[in-house]
Amino acid sequence: MLIGILTVELFIPDSHSLKEKRAVVKGLKERIRHRFNVSVAETDYHELWQRAEVKFLMGSMSKKILDSTFDSIVNFIANANNGSVLGNYSIEVI
Repeated sequence: MLIGILTVELFIPDSHSLKEKRAVVKGLKERIRHRFNVSVAETDYHELWQRAEVKFLMGSMSKKILDSTFDSIVNFIANANNGSVLGNYSIEVI
């Protein structure tokens, strides 16, 4: 069994409060969780209004499936029209 971790940095330039940031991040997390069946957690920058780090976790028997799913998630975030901008991201397979 392989475990894949996708770490994504998000920028939310139109956010003016933590409440606005949470609304954007929560909506994105929920849509991705249901669409791709992955575990999701906001892991850093909790105190910043315009920045978030979100990690996605998935288990699979195939690295190809992990890579394909994570590429789809990155594309989904990049094309999401929710006020967030995709920053750096990394994929780790254990």
